[in-house]
Amino acid sequence: MSEGQYTGRIELHGHIIDSLILPRVFDAVMADGESNFEVEEFVIGRRKNDPSFARMAITTVSPARLDELLDELRSLGAEVVEDTPAEFVEADMAGVFPDRFYATTNLQTFVRLAHGWQQVERQEMDCGIRLSPDGIRVECVPMHRVRIGDRLAVGKRGIRVAPPERARHRELFEFMGSSVSSEKPKKLIIDGIAEEIREIKRRGEKVLLVGGPAIIHTGAGVYLAELIAHGYVDVLFAGNALALHDLENAVYGTSLGVSLQRGENIEGGHEHHLRTVNTIRRCGSIRAAVEAGLIASGVMYECVRRGVPFVLAGSVRDDGPLPDVLTDMIEAQDEMRRHLEGVRMALMISTMLHSIATGNLLSADVKTVCVDINPATVTKLTDRGSHQALGLVTDVESFLRELRHALTGGIKTESAAR
Repeated sequence: MSEGQYTGRIELHGHIIDSLILPRVFDAVMADGESNFEVEEFVIGRRKNDPSFARMAITTVSPARLDELLDELRSLGAEVVEDTPAEFVEADMAGVFPDRFYATTNLQTFVRLAHGWQQVERQEMDCGIRLSPDGIRVECVPMHRVRIGDRLAVGKRGIRVAPPERARHRELFEFMGSSVSSEKPKKLIIDGIAEEIREIKRRGEKVLLVGGPAIIHTGAGVYLAELIAHGYVDVLFAGNALALHDLENAVYGTSLGVSLQRGENIEGGHEHHLRTVNTIRRCGSIRAAVEAGLIASGVMYECVRRGVPFVLAGSVRDDGPLPDVLTDMIEAQDEMRRHLEGVRMALMISTMLHSIATGNLLSADVKTVCVDINPATVTKLTDRGSHQALGLVTDVESFLRELRHALTGGIKTESAAR
């Protein structure tokens, strides 16, 4: 090494060409005009699914700049040769990360421990990384779950992420891309989503649906209920409004006092939602109301009948709320986390805040479809870091109607026919 130059070495593994990791590394090194690279070894996979490998020497002008550059390359997926194990510091306060804590992304992350690289469990953005008491496992931990004495990763040495790889065959999610537009062939896309759902179910994995009250207001609740009845939805996240207006429809045939059959206001209908929530509160729970025969159709009925878990997270504007609604937001987040095990697709339909909240909890390898008439919902979701979210700008009723038809062929369940 010549005087005034400082060198580190990195290795890149995997599909580093078609995922654009390699050119991004080149760009990062050359960006300041004072750093350079030399490719010392380069092996290209011969077949479509074969990984490639590159070993590079990174040279720059100072130790501080070299550290900054290596940190940046780690975030792109580079493994620093002779990297030291990650540093951990004990938390001295409950619910507080140590200074210099490592802030996670939703991308698959690895930590170098004494026995080698270890994948981080329960990957989630905006968390810390906690070392298990035996020192052999690492997991994401939200700030509020930190306990005094927990060992949390600090700094960036010994930590690397695996950037998402670009699909190597043309498929639905590659075709949709990350653009937000209403000018997409919706039937083709919905058919593709249906096929993805079938494949997920064939593998014994789960589909999560995150829904807003527009599903009920537009008359699309019947289609969602049929999807649940046919076993295509395994978990439901929503708020008080979706559940309450669905239950109001089951009792009165209205949503916010509007008849879903005739599309007109019903006399006295403005009281229906409040009378409904009062009835459910008297029963003690949605399940109890179903078992008592007071609720015999709809989304919540099918969830109870099929044993589909639901998490209802409240807000300051809720009427009642329903007895099943979680009004403590930390409790609601933790309950949502508890139901994400095995989820491989999330359908987020007409709910901005619940979509963003759920997106924050999902790892980047969960296929996510955001459907909304407002393109800003999809944009806000991706701006928050859920880059895997793919958007379809359309009205919820037509989307769920087409998805139901694509998955069930229009076959109605007994409860839906009532």
